Order: sequence, then structure tokens, then C-alpha cells
Amino acid sequence: MSDPVALTREVSTLGGGCFWCIEAVFDQLAGVTDVISGYTGGRVENPTYKAVCSGTTGHAEAIQVTFDPAQISFREVLEVFFSVHDPTTLNRQGADVGTQYRSAIFYHSEAQRATAAALIADLSASKVWPNPIVTEVRPASQFYVAEDYHQEYFAQNGRQPYCQSVVAPKVAKFRKQYAERLKR
Repeated sequence: MSDPVALTREVSTLGGGCFWCIEAVFDQLAGVTDVISGYTGGRVENPTYKAVCSGTTGHAEAIQVTFDPAQISFREVLEVFFSVHDPTTLNRQGADVGTQYRSAIFYHSEAQRATAAALIADLSASKVWPNPIVTEVRPASQFYVAEDYHQEYFAQNGRQPYCQSVVAPKVAKFRKQYAERLKR
């Protein structure tokens, strides 16, 4: 017999630069039930953080977001995603440079692919950013969970300099912009 709770969940895999930043945001979003930091889109099995950071594995730092589509749609998940990173910079987010920091949506279904393509077209047409969106949209592949110390990194290391200067401002912007969408 199938699990009725599992039937009400959907998974999204997103790369938006450093996974510490986007994990910290999605952890606070209503309708999201789980966020896991990891690596995907590469060509090496079981990559390590050190290997991914070298830029030689082809993986992106990414998060897997499990959410309840009755509470938040995939399009809404993507709207948050696009608001908390710069989708117009190829292989970089701020000072983080390399293919591992690329903007990417790894879709799990044709419906997710179509939603991502439609939103990108809408955002491009509305000229939200002065430069073109370079977000990669491709099928989800093997997702490798990052080492334990990367999970809930901001929550556990919020006073670390990188967290204070890079992660905290993104979280603050998100909390202000989506105050009504925060977990209670």
C-alpha cells in the first residue's frame, strides 16, 4: 500500500551558488518539509566537497527541496529561488566562482521542466534583470548528499564570517520579501 504522506510531497533540485545560502532560505519557507545540501549534475561518483570545489567533477552545489504542493507550488518554489540568487551570472555567485556555483534547475518531471521554462520566459520578458538569465534547466541526475557538516550550516555556524557577510544578508532579504510565507 502506498504512503499517503509521500503522495503529497514533491522534490525539487536547485543550484544557486553556495548551497549554504539557499539551504538557509528554503529551510524557513512554509510548505517545505526538508532541505538537503549536496552535489548533482557531474560525472564523478560519490564526490567530496574538496573535489567539487576543485571544479573538476562537473557537479553543482545544490539543494534538494521536499515540499508539499498543496501548500506551495513548484512555480512558487522557483520564484523564491530566482529571488535569492543572481541567475544572470555564468558559473558564479558573488565571489564564489566556478561551474560548481552555476545557476541550475534539475527537473524531476516534464511538468517541472515546463514550469521552469515558462517562468524563465516570463522573467526574461519582464526584464527583471538587465542581463539575460543563464540558469541551466536539465533533467535531475544522481544527487549526492554533502558531508554532514554542510547540513544546516548557517543554522549551526551563523556567526562565522562567511555566514555573516554572505548568507545572513540573503536570508534577511528573503525574510523581508516573503514574510507572509515563513514557517510559523
